Amino acid sequence: MKLTSPDIQKDISSAISTEIINAIIRDIGDSLFAILVDESCDMSSKEQMAIVLRYVDKGKVIERFVGIVHVTDTKSSSLKLAVDDFFSRHGLSISRLRGQGYDGASNMRGEFSGLKTLILNENDSAFYVHCFAHQLQLALVAVAKKHSEIADLFTMVSNVVNVVGASAKHRDMLREKHAYAIFEALNNNELLSGQGLNQETNLKRSSDTRWSSHYNCLISLENMFPSVIDVLKIVRTYGSGYEQKFEAKVLLTFMQSFSFIFGLHLMKRILGITNDLSQALQKKDQDIVNAMDLVKICKGRLQSMRDNGWDSLLDQVSFFCGKYHIEIPKMDDIFSSGGRPKRKAQPVTNLHHYRVDLFVDVIDIQLRELNDRFNEKNTELLLCMACLSPSNSFSGFDKAKLMRLAQFYPSDFSEYDLKLLEEQLENYIWDVSSNDEFTELKGITDLAQKMVETKKDQIYPLV
Repeated sequence: MKLTSPDIQKDISSAISTEIINAIIRDIGDSLFAILVDESCDMSSKEQMAIVLRYVDKGKVIERFVGIVHVTDTKSSSLKLAVDDFFSRHGLSISRLRGQGYDGASNMRGEFSGLKTLILNENDSAFYVHCFAHQLQLALVAVAKKHSEIADLFTMVSNVVNVVGASAKHRDMLREKHAYAIFEALNNNELLSGQGLNQETNLKRSSDTRWSSHYNCLISLENMFPSVIDVLKIVRTYGSGYEQKFEAKVLLTFMQSFSFIFGLHLMKRILGITNDLSQALQKKDQDIVNAMDLVKICKGRLQSMRDNGWDSLLDQVSFFCGKYHIEIPKMDDIFSSGGRPKRKAQPVTNLHHYRVDLFVDVIDIQLRELNDRFNEKNTELLLCMACLSPSNSFSGFDKAKLMRLAQFYPSDFSEYDLKLLEEQLENYIWDVSSNDEFTELKGITDLAQKMVETKKDQIYPLV
């Protein structure tokens, strides 16, 4: 009957947990492994760090959740101490670590960058790679929110969606308003008609998960802007309560401001530039080469936008404001935020505020984030690794790049090993490219499993 005691139940749970983790650690043995970390809060809002280990067993990639570690705070030094303590308790060596992955969209994103560096300082082979399963746009939106005006923008966008989509009545009202607006635009030859065009739609809801996109939300809000304004005006007058009426009033004022329209178009363009990359990274069948090409394209386009895109963005924003009768400030006037001015703050013009403090600053934040996630080293690492792909009869095989891949891991490949590897790669590609068992393979995972299955991992151990 003691089994009903909470203390006994906790002891049993703890014992089971210990046995499971010990089994995972034994399974890893002396193998190389990677660590995946994410932030998590419990019901009492205590910061905790969820840890997953990734390793390879008989050619198969294995991921094991090994527990949640309580951390006093989310400083990078505290996270590093928690990782060290976990490794020490379970007999894991940081020298065996060959990768680290974080989604980067949590409230620990800055600290994760610090944690990444601290681990790399101890083990320069523990390369960081962006967690492809997590939508890149979420990380870019999260980092853009470091700018207070962009944070305000997404907060207000979320509130707009909540108010307009608060009830079926409001949603029906929005659809009717939008349908009428499309009808008027078609009559005025402002829209093209045809199959698949002008479909019935609604406001897209942004979500901090990989299944939804802030980009789609901004596009739908721009397309349905006049209809959303009409619905908010109705809610402001006939809302179900004072709070709802007041919220609609605040949202109307904010949405019909130049600052909101400018931020909307700025983030829509930035997220549009990175959208293809974000989608490519999430594909199950990874095309690493094209994904890395998209990284270069995104960096280049953002830099070009920073250097030459101001005039076109301002023209687009001004046209939108003129179309919906939104006041456009004179760029030579002194900028006013509408609140109490900061003490000793140097007055700046509207042009300086919108071009330097907002346009350039937000783009620089995005470029820093992309450069941090996809720096030259880990981009080269991924491109070299792609040369192992068996797709299209090993068409991507490149011995020089695979030799370079081995050089990334000096603790695993000595100078002597590199000389042996050069000849072993020649034998390997002759073997597998002429072997019928390797012709239908689609990815590196399939290749690794087939090599173990055919015992070629023993013939070509360096490969």
